[in-house]
Amino acid sequence: MTKRHILIVDDDAVVARQLEHRLNSLGYEVTAIASSAHEARVKATELEPDLLLIDLALRDEAISVRAGDELQRRKAIPTIVMIDETTEAALNRAGAAERDVYVVKPFTDRELRATIDLAFCRHEAARAVHDLEDRFFAVSVDMLCFLDFTGYFKRLNPAWERTLGFSRQELMSKPFIEFVHPDDRERTLNQNKEVRGGGQALSFENRYLCKDGSYRWFRWNAAPDAGQRVIYSVARDVTASKQADEERERLVTELQSALAEVKTLREILPICSYCRKIRDDANYWHTVEGYIAEHTST
Repeated sequence: MTKRHILIVDDDAVVARQLEHRLNSLGYEVTAIASSAHEARVKATELEPDLLLIDLALRDEAISVRAGDELQRRKAIPTIVMIDETTEAALNRAGAAERDVYVVKPFTDRELRATIDLAFCRHEAARAVHDLEDRFFAVSVDMLCFLDFTGYFKRLNPAWERTLGFSRQELMSKPFIEFVHPDDRERTLNQNKEVRGGGQALSFENRYLCKDGSYRWFRWNAAPDAGQRVIYSVARDVTASKQADEERERLVTELQSALAEVKTLREILPICSYCRKIRDDANYWHTVEGYIAEHTST
């Protein structure tokens, strides 16, 4: 069985060496020991360990936290944070940072092994969910996106490229509002503000610019994630439906106009050019005065 490779991040060399010995005795391999956040970033990039074991009590805890977050994002490395039992504030920070798992010092070898196993299990589960999400994003007919509260797209699925013609890189390089039709921007920004405030967008419609200069109609459903400061949205291209509605309205207008013309034609009465009398449907002739008096209120 292949050994798991672990990178230890601890500024106390003695404690780090003791931890290395314990990990080796448990069947793991310590690839390196880093004494700072910067060194951890460098070694993680070079060695690509399977797991990070970080002591939160570094000289600058803020640097340690940021380093762990960055390494997780860049390398997708499961991380265990070692934390003092009495440091409640640090414990809260570890939870708020959404790490895979933490372990409270002092810990036994059994607790350490269980924590490492838990970290790998959670990481594998998260990766499986992410892979499933990637597949869903890839095959979805609708347009899916993560919109940052700053107004930039953070993630887009391939349907955006197929629909608008822009690459996803192009769409994410500018504020989203620059792709919205000028006539729709004000109400789009108002809707975006409402969603960022905790509301939802349900069947909201606006027009988006295509690379060829045309516009397409989108119908949106969206909800916010205040903790991540992002809006999760799904949009459907309803341009064909809009065009069908416009065509239907045009045909209805033409039909109403035609019916009005038929009505006008029906009002044209057969009048004898000689006697000036009007012939009714029963083929009887009436004087103009009598016909009008019988059929109208005049």
